Amino acid sequence: MEKSKLPTVECQMMIRKSISEVFQSFIDPAITTKFWFTKSSGQLEVGKTVTWEWEMYYVSSGIQVKEIIPNKKITIEWDDPTTTVDFEFTALTDNSTYVVIKNYGFSQTGDDLIEIIKNNTGGFTTVLDGLKAYLEFGIELNLIGDKFPHLGQK
Repeated sequence: MEKSKLPTVECQMMIRKSISEVFQSFIDPAITTKFWFTKSSGQLEVGKTVTWEWEMYYVSSGIQVKEIIPNKKITIEWDDPTTTVDFEFTALTDNSTYVVIKNYGFSQTGDDLIEIIKNNTGGFTTVLDGLKAYLEFGIELNLIGDKFPHLGQK
């Protein structure tokens, strides 16, 4: 099946910051931990595998970095079963950036596919909401930690 016809999660948001600042927020875990995961084994670099952790849920994921085009695109593979995630960046002005996250390559079918698409759509939307709050207003909303409080530590 051609890529454009594969089931794909797609989430997007305009962030009122420069493209370089928004792009760097996904490369550098010192920034990303302010709105998404809580710990990382390192910065994203092509060919590198890093581990992202969500310590409140006792969960981690191995991230294989497939492609980085500075200020344009980051492609990773993650999860089990493995899926691909593209983070695409477009400058709208000098101080606003449009971010699109696409997640595809799902092996699930039927109700399982619907469930994973629903969960990943909500998850990536939450990531973009947290990114916007942090970069534009300096606020750490703790959205990921509060998403499933019954699963996390208090």
